[in-house]
Amino acid sequence: MLVFIIRRIILAVVILILATLLVFFGMRLLPGDPVLMLVTANQQQEFNEEYLLELKHQHGLDKPMMVQYFNWAGDVLRGDFGISILTQRPVADEIFRRLPISIHVAGLAFVIGHILGIPAGVICAIRRGKWLDTVITTLANIGITIPNFWLGIILMYIFGLSLNWLPIMGYTSPFDDFWLSTRQLIMPVICLLIFPLAGVTRQARSSMLDVLHQDYIRTAWAKGLKERIIVIKHALKNGLIPIITLAGMAVATIIGGGVIIETVFNIPGLGRLAVSSVISQDYPYVQAISLFVAIAVVFANLIVDVAYGWIDPRIRFG
Repeated sequence: MLVFIIRRIILAVVILILATLLVFFGMRLLPGDPVLMLVTANQQQEFNEEYLLELKHQHGLDKPMMVQYFNWAGDVLRGDFGISILTQRPVADEIFRRLPISIHVAGLAFVIGHILGIPAGVICAIRRGKWLDTVITTLANIGITIPNFWLGIILMYIFGLSLNWLPIMGYTSPFDDFWLSTRQLIMPVICLLIFPLAGVTRQARSSMLDVLHQDYIRTAWAKGLKERIIVIKHALKNGLIPIITLAGMAVATIIGGGVIIETVFNIPGLGRLAVSSVISQDYPYVQAISLFVAIAVVFANLIVDVAYGWIDPRIRFG
């Protein structure tokens, strides 16, 4: 098992390096110049070539791209994510201020989506063809096709503007006002969890249907074991691998959806910062946010790989 984990960690590091290379050089190949945006925004400075070159030198943009990459990577390893080109503030300060907000919203969506989705899929498989299976499957099929930004606008109109039940935007820490924080997060979390919830429900149903037709399950039924024991102890564990795979993919889905939802609901998390930073081509912010996203996705997939080996020992030697 240790060798299996080490191999997966090495692969995760390689993928992480490739991701940083892609983001770093991709941003610099885009048209436009962040320094020009800074000069345009700062009306007090005189626009001239000398000042432009000074700004580029100050932010290291006058060096070859490979030198810029290795300088940035070396600083990151020391915990320095650079200085924002536009705001002139340390990137790490803003990242770590917004990171807990994004984790709070995305974490709730991930946990609630899987807590509801797995049992829903299991129930559909056990009650296949019944009215409950039909209702849940239909809702899952609808949920997997709904754009989260569209759903967010509809929820804002109904529950925020028409009924005035929920705040339509903003974020409050639960440590400051738990009730207000909960009300503000209901709509964003629903928008983020709808796709993972629907996907997990469908996958759990499919996996359980495959397992429930196996010989050892029929033997368990013939022995007179209780349904709860058969489902939890025998069927669910053997049907978990596809569900775990989808859970790893859901991390990327929720992070990607968070970029849109944080913008729609005006939540000051990393997603909203990413949008504004890409538009203004603030390289340090985009690179730092992309690095955190890549780490989250790679770490999630590493956990999935390790879980494979724990659930099915044969995979450890694959």
